Amino acid sequence: MVEGAVERVLIIGTGLIGASTGLALRAAGFTGRIDGWDQSSLELRAAREMGAVDGVAGNDWGALELARQADVIVLAVPVLAIKDWMQRLAPVVSAGQLVTDVGSTKLEITEFAATLYGGEGQAVFLPGHPMAGKESGGAMLAEAGLFNGAMWLFTPATQEPTALEAQWRSWIGFIGARMLDMDAKRHDELCAWVSHLPQMLSTALSALLEEEFGDAPEIAAIGGRALRETTRLGASPYSMWRDVALTNTKPIAETLLALEQRLMHVRENLRTPGLREEFEQANRFRARR
Repeated sequence: MVEGAVERVLIIGTGLIGASTGLALRAAGFTGRIDGWDQSSLELRAAREMGAVDGVAGNDWGALELARQADVIVLAVPVLAIKDWMQRLAPVVSAGQLVTDVGSTKLEITEFAATLYGGEGQAVFLPGHPMAGKESGGAMLAEAGLFNGAMWLFTPATQEPTALEAQWRSWIGFIGARMLDMDAKRHDELCAWVSHLPQMLSTALSALLEEEFGDAPEIAAIGGRALRETTRLGASPYSMWRDVALTNTKPIAETLLALEQRLMHVRENLRTPGLREEFEQANRFRARR
């Protein structure tokens, strides 16, 4: 085995992001072996049938055995499950191996990794978060081009990457993603604004419309693009966002409070020039994006 070369990858969690990672690696020319594990046998079978993984672990013990053989282990499960797998993998993997994740929050994961990885004889942990996805999950929605042009964020504990980490970063570039390193706390604060707040807003609006109108045919008849776009994230699964809310509670709560205050400002200025100022400020923001 060439030092620093990525020849075997294990993907823990073969849903949308995990299966897309496997497909993207193959499309980028990765010729090594990719194994997979998932709690759902349906997701695992789908990932294998579409070519996202070569082999599968039939149970947790099988996944741990494959982890011993892997150069890189990708944790593509919800955040609390990531922390669980971090703890289970720590005594199994060793120096010369890399464990990384795709979790939507990073502070708890990064701090936890410092207690389990990176010491003498231990594997290295690289916290990561691809800013890519869809409102619905599952291997059947996976695609090789999911990460094209997407930002893949990292919150590393050290500034000097190992040879294996550098090689994995190269593969992230090969699959079309851009990369940015940042502090874990800053990551969670920014993602609360640009990712978690939009999700909570869309969820609240969708739930409100469901409560007010249910399956009233008029809504389907007159609800156009604006309604579809603002409620698209309302289809996202609670199973994933529960962990985001639990591990980034304070920043998300702060953004929701700021939005509540802003909506109150809009409400109070529906018949004043303040509403025009609000639209002009919003237009300036959109013009720069």
